[in-house]
Amino acid sequence: MLTPQQLATLKSAIQGDQELNAFPMNSDGAFDIARKLNEKAAPDYYVWRTSVQVDEIMQNGFDWTRVDNLTVGKARIWDWMMRTGILNPSRANVRAGVVATFNVAADQATRQAVFNHCQRVATRVEKLFATGSGTASNDQGTGPATMGFEGPIFYQDVEMAR
Repeated sequence: MLTPQQLATLKSAIQGDQELNAFPMNSDGAFDIARKLNEKAAPDYYVWRTSVQVDEIMQNGFDWTRVDNLTVGKARIWDWMMRTGILNPSRANVRAGVVATFNVAADQATRQAVFNHCQRVATRVEKLFATGSGTASNDQGTGPATMGFEGPIFYQDVEMAR
């Protein structure tokens, strides 16, 4: 459910968009606006995912040999971050942990492989409430925005905003 401040932001965004504001002020119009806002942002606007399965990272492009080169302390950091099976890269300290763990030049590709799994393209409505540049991630864990709202909106949200 959107907060009153988010509803006000949504209303302003709808009014400021010629295409969205042209839809009628009824349930059909609200449904069409919600459908449009749930489409992927164009151009691509990247956000940090809030939940990434560790297996997705470790089994797709991860260089396992880089783990062998970790010091005991860095290996402990990596194990601790992975222990629940889910990583939340939207948290700055988690991204900093990845950078701190794989912090030598030879680890650059490993960091990038991890961060590639930690981002996705936002929808139009997610972009509306996101904070940050929205660019693709780099090996330093910067680029994507942090979401202030995640998921789809529904026609009822649009009706409440309008």
